[in-house]
Amino acid sequence: MLLRLIKLFDAGYIEGVRRLSMLVIAAWNHEYEQCKLLTNVSYPEINRQHQQCLILICYIYLMAIYEMDDIRGFVIDNMSDEENMLKKLTSRERRFIKFASTEYDGQLYMTPQDFLDSVVEQEPRPRLKRRVLSGQDLQVIKDNTPPLKKGSKMLFRTLRDRGIVSYTEYLFLLSVLTKPISGFRIAFNMFDTDGNHRVEKDEFLVILRILGGTFKRSKFDDETSRLDDYIDDEEGLQRKHRIDTTLQIHLFGKKGNQGLNYDGFHKFMDNLQTEVLELEFNEFSKGNVAITENDFAKILLRYTYLNTEEYDAYLERLMDRIKVEHGITFEEFRDFCRFLNNLEDFAIAMRMYTLADRAISQSEFSRAVKICTGFKLSKHLIDTVFAIFDDNGDGMLSYREFIAIMKDRVHRGFKSSAKSEGWDAFRHCVKHEMKHSVEQ
Repeated sequence: MLLRLIKLFDAGYIEGVRRLSMLVIAAWNHEYEQCKLLTNVSYPEINRQHQQCLILICYIYLMAIYEMDDIRGFVIDNMSDEENMLKKLTSRERRFIKFASTEYDGQLYMTPQDFLDSVVEQEPRPRLKRRVLSGQDLQVIKDNTPPLKKGSKMLFRTLRDRGIVSYTEYLFLLSVLTKPISGFRIAFNMFDTDGNHRVEKDEFLVILRILGGTFKRSKFDDETSRLDDYIDDEEGLQRKHRIDTTLQIHLFGKKGNQGLNYDGFHKFMDNLQTEVLELEFNEFSKGNVAITENDFAKILLRYTYLNTEEYDAYLERLMDRIKVEHGITFEEFRDFCRFLNNLEDFAIAMRMYTLADRAISQSEFSRAVKICTGFKLSKHLIDTVFAIFDDNGDGMLSYREFIAIMKDRVHRGFKSSAKSEGWDAFRHCVKHEMKHSVEQ
């Protein structure tokens, strides 16, 4: 019966699931009442397996009710307007709103520290409310923002909360983190719309607005839509006013008249990637020059969509295979993360090389990485990677499984289908438990 209900639910026959599960619950209740009369026992003992099945069927009934309400456009009574609004947003929009700790004139902004927290932490720092900035606060931020020539791998950590990052800039910075070094030039050329080998501030802002989808989302008349700085949304992500943010001041100067050449653009992107990687590495190294192989695995798996059993299996496999710990240095960690930013090229190389989708050896893996990135990973690092991902210990790696897992790492949890929350998570959990019960 459970298996039939699962298949009906997955097939979309929600009304049928509701009726069938209700009939099963009613029939069981009738039998239970009859048992009470026959045995003259107020609460007859129930077989544990039958009890679990009944609980799952009750869950199915509740899920069916919720699905039908969702289809009809109803919402859960205790869900706030803000929660309903957040449910309609993309995962990136929700995360920006969640971590943004400041606002000005109704528009939300992250601080540099907020941005760093958003890419390495699960939850934002505790706060009572967002800080509302004044015009004087903006001037202080402007005065304290260093020029590009003084940029460093500590820029965001040094500025901390003395700066602002808009939503469209947040999207840009996220894209920087996943760009391979070979893609820096392509990114620069995208901003250099007039082809003069310099990016001006206006060119930069146009691409940012495209990144934020503002042209697509505008619902105003033609005259208003032609005003390139007119954006208005109810979430507070983008507003009509335009102010100079920390990123704009850093890249184009306090007056906004300094052009950005490729060398400066490359330096900024490389510094940001390195800064975020150092932040992740230092979290586990605690001042040491290296992290353990186990910590390296935890960093790689922290953004993946593995369940707890799968996650633990990877770590246990590594501990069983690494007999002597040598540690992973920051340089090794950075090289591997830069390789992950070339994951698409690696996937293409593997598909062309293996053809039959066969597993690959360490030497084949090392050669493919060298071809795609131009640099060579250390032997110990490759040994560690294979200790984590080699399923049966035969020295061969299923590159398809490896790529699928590492894509989660590269995008830091931002997939087209984000992790389920609320009722979606509840539904997924129940379906998993039902299937597990049927298998047993």
